[in-house]
Amino acid sequence: MEQFRGTGVALVTPFTESGAIDFPALERIVEYTIQGGVDYLVVLGTTGESVTLTKEEKQQVAQKVSTVNAGRLPLVLGIGGNNTSAVAQQLRETDLSEYNGVLSVSPSYNKPTQEGIYQHFKALSKVSSKPIIMYNVPSRTGSNMLPETTVRLAEDFENIIGIKEACGNSIQIDAILQTKPEDFLVISGDDFTALPTVLAGGAGVISVLGQGLPQEFSQMIQLGLQSQPKEAFQIHHQLMPLMHMIFEEGNPAGIKSIFEHLALSTASVRLPLVEASNQLKGKITSYLKSLNQVSA
Repeated sequence: MEQFRGTGVALVTPFTESGAIDFPALERIVEYTIQGGVDYLVVLGTTGESVTLTKEEKQQVAQKVSTVNAGRLPLVLGIGGNNTSAVAQQLRETDLSEYNGVLSVSPSYNKPTQEGIYQHFKALSKVSSKPIIMYNVPSRTGSNMLPETTVRLAEDFENIIGIKEACGNSIQIDAILQTKPEDFLVISGDDFTALPTVLAGGAGVISVLGQGLPQEFSQMIQLGLQSQPKEAFQIHHQLMPLMHMIFEEGNPAGIKSIFEHLALSTASVRLPLVEASNQLKGKITSYLKSLNQVSA
């Protein structure tokens, strides 16, 4: 699955000040990201605030991104939840004809055992018409999909092609890399582990910051994939402060403040999330100016 190597970006869903989806802003962001050189787009993930979108809104966002993309980049659609039968039904009913893969998060809140996680993804594998990238993010789900479970799923189901690994633990990531099937993709789910994961043998990243600075982030990942660590880490060290800043007050409040300063969208989010504080916006703006991303 070479189409999912490199830099994928977890797209935001931009809103107007009144809270409605801002479709012109979504078009601007998709174009900006594509022109910045990323490798694929991920729609309706955590960064896209999918949990506070209605079913109709999700359909509209998925269609809008597909239309704007017009076949230029591979597309991945987020479809997940903690009710296995409901997620399976959604996979059966969703029109995935314009999408190349599905990103599905490990169940949250229920805190299933490793066998429960295995059976969940087994059920999804049986009904999905598209390749599945699993998503492990213990800080949000309350449970950690262990390397043994990840590799077991990778070995047992051909259409489970990769994992977006956001455990933040290099030992766990390395354990997957050492024991996985050869063509199984290990994709960093955190910006700060993206380059180390690639240099250890990973396939790339699904990034938040990468949509705000697509050229720089994509270049960093490509240098890593080309085994040029010195050059890649020069970019990594430049971007590291922003990687932390945009998460100081939660995601996607931080990345949306970047888009606000780039005049691509407002910084609005939907409750229970709140917009980034003026103090954080000021920090981000100052750093962006130092990178020549925003005119003084």
